[in-house]
Amino acid sequence: MKDKSSVAIIDVGSSTLVTLIGERGVNNSFKVSGRGDIYYAGFHNAEFLEPDHLKYAVASSLSNAEMLSDKKIYEIYVGVPGEFCSCVTKSINLSFPKSKKITPYDVQSIFDTGNDFGDDPMYKVINKSVIYYELDGVKRVIDPIGLKAKSITGHVSYILARKSFLTMFQTIFAELKVMVKGFISANLAESLYLFDNRTRDKYALLVDVGYITTNVCLARGNGLLFLNSFSMGGGYITSDLAECLKTSFSEAERLKHKLVLGWKAEPRDCYEIEGADGQKKTFSARATNEISIERIKMICEYIQKCLDNCIYDLPEFLPINVTGGGFNFIRGIKSLLSTQLKRKVNMVSPSLPSVQGPDYSSEIGLLDLTLNYDDSLEALLEK
Repeated sequence: MKDKSSVAIIDVGSSTLVTLIGERGVNNSFKVSGRGDIYYAGFHNAEFLEPDHLKYAVASSLSNAEMLSDKKIYEIYVGVPGEFCSCVTKSINLSFPKSKKITPYDVQSIFDTGNDFGDDPMYKVINKSVIYYELDGVKRVIDPIGLKAKSITGHVSYILARKSFLTMFQTIFAELKVMVKGFISANLAESLYLFDNRTRDKYALLVDVGYITTNVCLARGNGLLFLNSFSMGGGYITSDLAECLKTSFSEAERLKHKLVLGWKAEPRDCYEIEGADGQKKTFSARATNEISIERIKMICEYIQKCLDNCIYDLPEFLPINVTGGGFNFIRGIKSLLSTQLKRKVNMVSPSLPSVQGPDYSSEIGLLDLTLNYDDSLEALLEK
């Protein structure tokens, strides 16, 4: 793909690999010319469940996107899921003999000084971004270049990824003769896309509930202050329904999409789905809801544990913004989450003419960030 106006990304989800080929459209929208989504075994506790089949799944995802767009992919950006990432924040101070204009070299020196992760045996820095800069201990700014100060403190965020993940995908794409242009934290990308500058300046708390994994992150400025993950998502609801109601996984998935959590069902009330044999099947609405709610409560307990582990103050008025495909289509989920987490809950997602839904947040976030390939993205990527 030689067209400089187009980029290719691959979003590594816990159940789906999605390759997008896109370019910027009118009014800051997107024009997606190719999309290849492939279901695969996914990962659990930062380990791919079927690593030997991963190359085939990646190749299939790329091939499908290429066929739809009629473009060959030669370069790609890889989104790294939260389970394979760690977030570290630092405050780095530079002092000068006298007041001077801050230069790009000074900013780079701040990031270089804080980047002392070279000897880490498991992780490597993939992204670096600024929360804010402080000039002379008083003035807070996002872009200090050209401003005068005698000292500057950079409050910066580093995203580190597991070396095993990076090596695996570099090897796969090398064999497919595709160059990896960079690795980008999927949670960072979707946070930058879903929240405007004003919201992030006041903190933005995002919970991405996927199929097998859930990520909890706190964004501020142009970076993440906190990132934590655990292996439990919407697919666990399906699994519980299949096991407890003695039905197939595919039927349980269809049943999950019928859920109305606020329904005070009577003993005779039922959900009806089409079974694998094409015949109608009914399930007790009360039992189905009880099983699902118990799993959702458990996921909420893990989310709360992540929040409790955050070293930053999270005032009670700070809402939790929920995205991802794990709770997608579950009616009544917002009220239940708010009750369990004791916070206001917002359901957030891309809102574009052709893309609407929380399950698109990470892939659109990655596409948006890579299409903004300028000094900001160049500074974000760690080579």
